[in-house]
Amino acid sequence: MAILVTGSAGFIGSNFVLDWLAGSDEPVINLDKLTYAGNLENLASLKDNPNHIFVHGDIGDVKLVSELLEKYQPRAVVNFAAESHVDRSIHGPEDFIQTNILGTFHLLEAVRAYWQKLPSPVHGGRIEGITKADFRFLHVSTDEVYGSLTKDEPAFTETHRYEPNSPYSASKASSDHLVRAWHHTYGLPVLTTNCSNNYGPYHFPEKLIPLLIVNALAGKSLPVYGDGQQIRDWLYVKDHCSAIRCVLEKGKLGEVYNVGGWNEKANLDIVHIVCDLLDELRPMKMVSGEVVSGESKIVSGESEVVSGESKIVSGESKIVSGKSEVVSGQTRHSPLTTDHSPLSTDHSPLSTDHSPLSTYRSLITFVTDRPGHDRRYAIDARKIERELGWKPAETFETGIRKTVQWYLDNQDWVNNVLSGNYRQWVEKQYGE
Repeated sequence: MAILVTGSAGFIGSNFVLDWLAGSDEPVINLDKLTYAGNLENLASLKDNPNHIFVHGDIGDVKLVSELLEKYQPRAVVNFAAESHVDRSIHGPEDFIQTNILGTFHLLEAVRAYWQKLPSPVHGGRIEGITKADFRFLHVSTDEVYGSLTKDEPAFTETHRYEPNSPYSASKASSDHLVRAWHHTYGLPVLTTNCSNNYGPYHFPEKLIPLLIVNALAGKSLPVYGDGQQIRDWLYVKDHCSAIRCVLEKGKLGEVYNVGGWNEKANLDIVHIVCDLLDELRPMKMVSGEVVSGESKIVSGESEVVSGESKIVSGESKIVSGKSEVVSGQTRHSPLTTDHSPLSTDHSPLSTDHSPLSTYRSLITFVTDRPGHDRRYAIDARKIERELGWKPAETFETGIRKTVQWYLDNQDWVNNVLSGNYRQWVEKQYGE
């Protein structure tokens, strides 16, 4: 027996594989295209684990997927593979169409062909290996397919109408519909999960929480879209992984299960919580007119902030951070990885207050809101608790503390991601 997991060098996928192999001897065939957010360093602890088999490839490669299915005969496919950043989808939607829609289609077709060849269970008999009845295809999706809620509307249930508002959420909605259709048309034994915002270890630092931590420790501005009152439900990634295992084991075929953390919070509240935790765990310290945080140095007497190679000169209304620059109400950012993250998209600050620089909150900068920014997401996760007995183990308070501490304890991982050094393994392995 084995399972095939796609997109499993990314944030949620790698956490799922690590948790799976920590609690099971069942092998994992790990298929990942290793795009910008795919990072094999996430799985470094599995280097010598014979139950982890990594394959570099694309879910859209029907020949490759078919060969893997025939060779390893998995009892389940868990599909994490997706382009997943809203800002990136706004600037470059084509990749989202190719991976999230066409890639899912090709994956479903390869899996359908494999599943149709499996033997049917024999009443009173015994068949070696897995049967059609044993197999599962689990598709991991997002709450963003449901659209946006007002402050007083009830949370999304599994029967909520699909109303995607970004190229990303539209592409994921399309993939959800394909999965549903392959079940109802062909009988493919599918399960779908729609999760709320995840956070935790190995999160690529273009997303809100890791971006806040990385920027704060570097003394850089903490960008907040609009008024910061966009509300999200936050789910600790390891809770999400346990929910997926639960659905895979107990879920009813063809059903959808919403997975949430019961933690609705405004983005600005998240920023404040992260800043306050950093003040506690890695505080800025005043020493002879200087503020020091880790290796960062802030010279407040001369209105100058130095953090690594970053420099903020407030007297000239000018902020220089590496190659990034904010000048008199106009923001120009060089990309963290590409020009699609909040750090790198052109923004106009609505307010910038960098004094006094004694707490991380002083780095908060309000920037022009994202186009079509959904106001509120909220997941009603009662179905999965009622029918399958799952509920999250972490509160937001326990989960966010673990997350901030992980980033503080794993600065080498952060630095490798920011510098791109994590790709050296791929280049060495594949000569790319």
